[in-house]
Amino acid sequence: MSITAAQVRGARAMLAMHQADLAKAAGIGRSTLATFEIGETSPHPSTLERIQTVLEDAGATFIETDVGVGVLIGR
Repeated sequence: MSITAAQVRGARAMLAMHQADLAKAAGIGRSTLATFEIGETSPHPSTLERIQTVLEDAGATFIETDVGVGVLIGR
């Protein structure tokens, strides 16, 4: 499953994580993350994977159901 910009924004908000913190942890520029989150760009799959890994390590679980996608927080 490829995560969406909305899922990233939601996970960051629920984890109280700033864009700069996520970008640094994922090894990407903050502008790369910002433009993805507002739908201007679609990062390389390996970049999305790094973003997802950082958020999952912080407690996010990305879900996909027959009615849509989402994110849960908890360990």
